[in-house]
Amino acid sequence: MAKNNLKYQSPGINEETRFEKLHTVTFENSNEASILIAREICDLIKSKQEKKKNCVIGFATGSSPTKVYQEIIRIHKEESLSFYNVIAFNLDEYYPIEKDDNNSYHHFMNENLFDHIDIPKENINIPSGEISEKEIKKFCSSYEKKIDKNGGIDIQLLGIGRTGHIGFNEPGSHFNSITRLITLDHTTRFDASKSFNGIENVPSKALTMGIRTIFNSKRIIMMAWGIQKSHIVKKSVENNITSLIPTTYLQNHKNTTLVLDKECSSELTRFKTPWLVGPCDWSDVMKRKAIVWLCEITEKSILKLTDEDYNKNGLSDLLALEGSSYELNIKMFNHFQNTISGWPGGKPNSDDSTRPERKNPNPKRVIIFSPHPDDDVISMGGTFDRLVSQGHEVHIAYQASGNVAVSDHDALKFIEVSSDMFAGDSNSKIKSLIKELKNKKPDKIDSPEVRQLKGFIRKREAIAATRYIGIPDSNTHFMNLPFYETGRIKKNPPSKKDILMTASLINKIKPHQIYAAGDLEDPHGTHKVCLDIVFEALESLKGEKFIKDCWLWLYRGAWLEWDIHEIDMAVPMSPAQVLRKRKAIFFHQTQKDGVMFQGQDLREFWVRAEERNNETAEKYKKMGLAEYAAIESFKRHYY
Repeated sequence: MAKNNLKYQSPGINEETRFEKLHTVTFENSNEASILIAREICDLIKSKQEKKKNCVIGFATGSSPTKVYQEIIRIHKEESLSFYNVIAFNLDEYYPIEKDDNNSYHHFMNENLFDHIDIPKENINIPSGEISEKEIKKFCSSYEKKIDKNGGIDIQLLGIGRTGHIGFNEPGSHFNSITRLITLDHTTRFDASKSFNGIENVPSKALTMGIRTIFNSKRIIMMAWGIQKSHIVKKSVENNITSLIPTTYLQNHKNTTLVLDKECSSELTRFKTPWLVGPCDWSDVMKRKAIVWLCEITEKSILKLTDEDYNKNGLSDLLALEGSSYELNIKMFNHFQNTISGWPGGKPNSDDSTRPERKNPNPKRVIIFSPHPDDDVISMGGTFDRLVSQGHEVHIAYQASGNVAVSDHDALKFIEVSSDMFAGDSNSKIKSLIKELKNKKPDKIDSPEVRQLKGFIRKREAIAATRYIGIPDSNTHFMNLPFYETGRIKKNPPSKKDILMTASLINKIKPHQIYAAGDLEDPHGTHKVCLDIVFEALESLKGEKFIKDCWLWLYRGAWLEWDIHEIDMAVPMSPAQVLRKRKAIFFHQTQKDGVMFQGQDLREFWVRAEERNNETAEKYKKMGLAEYAAIESFKRHYY
């Protein structure tokens, strides 16, 4: 999938990319892509230096470019690249906002790039969120003139917003728009609310370069990472130009490259339905993917698919490979049927040749890794309950404290209960915590004491849920991995200590099964970091005898669900088990009714989990398989 460079090519240059109207390059991961983006920027700076010219760069903010900036800093320090000839123009800034506010883009750029390189301060240009409204028009005009005076932007970095906005050019922005004050779309403000501790604290306006300003750049590199951006990326790349998706304007730019990671490219036609663009490598996974798709578009169950269905929908080569629809349908039906199991730990004293899990050993030792103190019950509460009721030794390992997801008003409520309980005592710590929470400003980081309080709240909610399901407190492990403990949305990179702590727990329990979160749409990235830590811990334990008999199952459900063709084990739930799962989720009271980090799905966690489980069961039913109230799904990971 990865390309070795970002050199521009006309979109739709070959059959594979014929649906694409933007030059799009895909990589296995964002790290690899970010390194190449940083290298192109630094090479341009060098070439400009050799010609004794300035290099004008348009910088972006947000999570997308942070790894690019890290690589630029590395090149500056390790390869002695100077930035003396760089003139920087930032895309946008919230309005109004103070420069030293933790959420301002001035703060972001200084923290993530400018404070670490030798760019002259006078060469840094960022829209000001502190000017008066009377000065805005004049400021925007002078910003445009300054860009023109410096010869225009040589290379512009962009991210893509969930609405398809670039900069803060929201849906409806005109192609000829220039730097101006705009009103932010509700979706944009909602997506920023996690950083501002609530949407009510997000500025309603922003200053932004216009579409025309961006379009005039000589070179544009757009970045998008993660599955959460995959749908808007498909629309931006394959739909016609429309003001409702501002990114589509760049289809007419002569030197724009869109850079994606594997997850973000997943909805593009060449990856989602590759049989529609050319010859296909018919692996078993690809066959399953095609059959699920064919069932959906024909609205037929597997066993009702005909030769004509395959031929009319671009699957004639698959049919030729398999011989007949009859044989292929039975083969696929049996595969999906065999993924369904009410025995997630394996069914003892039974033939396990077609079951997803081994019957032996029985009972099994199991570790469920939960990134936050509620992912276990949200994503696999029914399976968790089933494993316990079937006699397995189940351990829960909560990897991060989850303290940043407790609101100040919830924390205040809990500490005031303690104050009421011990009203007759003089407890300076309680009084100090109450004072801090009452006086805290939204953009300020919690003190270590407040973070500890919020961590304890999450801990006790989790214990209440695990007790309800039926495991002893001794089997509930609160790891509090260090990478998480910053008090901010932005976390530290995982360290050796995080990996050693995880490996130590695995080695102590010596499990036969491990469950871990493969749900990577998590808006603050904790799930991915936690999964990577588990992977590295298992890698470090490969020499241990027990690890050879330890199977790793990945769950989803908090943010999205596995596609049917990806599922290796589908655990059905009865209506009663659905209700038990719901009650277990309810023990996490601070994560109900206006949860701080809801992501793009506005439903409460218990609702989205329940409806996704119902949807999975419905999809199995429509494919002609047994009907269940709900299904939790898992993918086996081989390491």
